[in-house]
Amino acid sequence: MTATAQTLQHNAELAASTLPPLLIDANRVAATVSLGSHGRRRAGPGDTFWQFRHYTQSDPAHTIDWRQSAKFGPVFVREREWDAAQTGALWCDSSPSMAFRSSIKLPTKAERAGVLGLGLASLMLQGGERVSLLGFNTKAASGRLALIQMAHHLERAITEAKPTDLPHAPESLPRHSAVVLISDFLVPIKTLETALVSFVGRAVHGHLLQILDPAEESLPYNGRIRFQGMEEEGQLLIERTEDVRADYQQRLADHRAQLTALSNRIGWTFGVHHTNRPPHTALVSLHNRLAEQPW
Repeated sequence: MTATAQTLQHNAELAASTLPPLLIDANRVAATVSLGSHGRRRAGPGDTFWQFRHYTQSDPAHTIDWRQSAKFGPVFVREREWDAAQTGALWCDSSPSMAFRSSIKLPTKAERAGVLGLGLASLMLQGGERVSLLGFNTKAASGRLALIQMAHHLERAITEAKPTDLPHAPESLPRHSAVVLISDFLVPIKTLETALVSFVGRAVHGHLLQILDPAEESLPYNGRIRFQGMEEEGQLLIERTEDVRADYQQRLADHRAQLTALSNRIGWTFGVHHTNRPPHTALVSLHNRLAEQPW
């Protein structure tokens, strides 16, 4: 290896060592998702061809594609895809309850939320969007520096694991933005609904992604177990945990049904991801949901 090559390698390794581990994981996950600008799936100002459609009386004459029309008979209009930069706002819950994991082989819920949030931000930035991180008083920005700053914010928040309030829409959030909130959402539905009102008032569309450890889903424990709340809820001693499993799972299912109903009521979408599942599956779903929304 030449001296120049050694210097380049050293500088590259030095630069990589300053990146937050969360960002490295997020970039690895994002690389498994189809990259490039996710389309708005609607016509608008832009340079990218979107589709041909039949001419209507309301269309200006200059939008007619005469060559395509001459080939097939009907008069066609050439539409371009909307590619003006839009804003995405992300929130990744880092409260103490998100620090739970049932096995050292699994990430904590907060770590998985951070990876998915940063992975989505990376894809959006590559698509030419602006992205902001809710809860940190940051403005929407574009470019790789914005992603690195977001990663540092999330790394610090996950490490500190302080009690975190549900986000409200900041005044700086543009109307018709895309909002993604990632949390376990193990809070009263009324509390969540109150937080979401501020977003609905700004005509944004959004998605709730619930992150759960697999043990929170199945309650696989047996016998005498003492459960300790992670946010000062106190302790609960259960003599035969297997006897309460069915009731627990039903209450969780009821809560999830309420989350789904709330999302539907305000025109948002809702999904669930478990930390023992590959993160790229959730990221693909998130990315596709945003692509399908009419920004």
